[in-house]
Amino acid sequence: MDDLFKTEPAPPLAEALRPRTIDEVIGQSHLLGPGKPLNLVFKSGKPHSMILWGPPGVGKTTLARLTAHAFDCEFIALSAVLSGVKDIRAAVEQAEQYLARGKHTILFIDEIHRFNKSQQDALLPFVESGLVTLIGATTENPSFEVNSALLSRSQVYVLKALSDEEMRQLLKRAQERVLQHLAFDEIAVDTLIGYADGDARRFLNLLEQTKTSADTSGVTRITKDFVENALTLNARRFDKGGDNFYDQISALHKSVRGSHPDAALYWLCRMLDGGADAKYLSRRIVRMAWEDIGLADPRALQIANDAATTYERLGSPEGELALGQAVIYLAIAAKSNAGYNAFNAAMAFVKKDKSREVPVHLRNAPTKLMKELGYGHAYRYAHDEPHAYAAGETYLPDGMPEPGWYQPVPRGVESKVAEKLAFLRGLDEDARGESGAGDKGG
Repeated sequence: MDDLFKTEPAPPLAEALRPRTIDEVIGQSHLLGPGKPLNLVFKSGKPHSMILWGPPGVGKTTLARLTAHAFDCEFIALSAVLSGVKDIRAAVEQAEQYLARGKHTILFIDEIHRFNKSQQDALLPFVESGLVTLIGATTENPSFEVNSALLSRSQVYVLKALSDEEMRQLLKRAQERVLQHLAFDEIAVDTLIGYADGDARRFLNLLEQTKTSADTSGVTRITKDFVENALTLNARRFDKGGDNFYDQISALHKSVRGSHPDAALYWLCRMLDGGADAKYLSRRIVRMAWEDIGLADPRALQIANDAATTYERLGSPEGELALGQAVIYLAIAAKSNAGYNAFNAAMAFVKKDKSREVPVHLRNAPTKLMKELGYGHAYRYAHDEPHAYAAGETYLPDGMPEPGWYQPVPRGVESKVAEKLAFLRGLDEDARGESGAGDKGG
């Protein structure tokens, strides 16, 4: 009688559709396709330690399990979030028992980047000895998050977010196995794919939520309106502290530098939509103005600062418009990194150069003694000179050649700056020529 009340819970859709063989995997064709790296590994019959690096929901855990199955290995899984050195030791003891029975072990560490150095070091001897084959999964750049010793003993494979077409393949499989009774409008599919953002697990969870809502409502045709009303659609995948964050910042900066306003707007809006701190973005926009536009268009600097101030006053979402307008202006403004390069060159020179004395004629002379010592003597007041310029005067330390750090570009306001500097250099040459002629004649 007890059996009448026992029911097996239906597995989540993501689990029900988990691939059982490599051939069932959707996505990662750059690794699993014919002649591709992981395909060759499976054909070789010999597993090796690896780090699977990619965004959430692209099949890292699935590939690890399939590797163990393909090579007839025991599979031990640990989460770096929940496990410590004690758990690693327990896993190693288990692996030794498996080895005694003639079975090799694949040790899977999910989110391996969460392990600290000592925890990663604890793995090293057993990877080196071959007791276990390590498969680590991470969403973070392993170059920064995995010990170099462990990294050198593992092959890194980069997994990619699923494409829209691959998501459609996943939907087709779900309809064949579980969602046979539901028909999806094309726009509804596009909406679900958009919010899944390349994450297969999220996509399947959205489909499962859709099924539950549809079954409850007696609906069999899924429209865009039904999806948006029935589901809680969260912001797209955005890693605020990892590579994805800095990759998008880089794309925004390079789009501005490349004078492409639409691309600059796209990346700005992607980041705002993903939850990036708009105050951080406003600071980066000001930085872009100084680094890539500089004196070629001083208005860009003011607009960037004004946009940051506007956001401080208005907040989101109203203040975001100011940031959008700023990146448009910065993108279309004349570009110059002359000031940026000059500053960096000057800083590099000063760091390695000796401490040079201030020339006597440039020194301040607030006291009688300083005046008697010649401080400020023979200083020429530029405003009293023709063109308000003391032609032939020097302002660098004695013995220091003209470095020529600042080289204005022939664009925007800096083209006028270049003309002025050329004119002033001409006055210098004339003044020095006259001084030399006078000395010779004396």
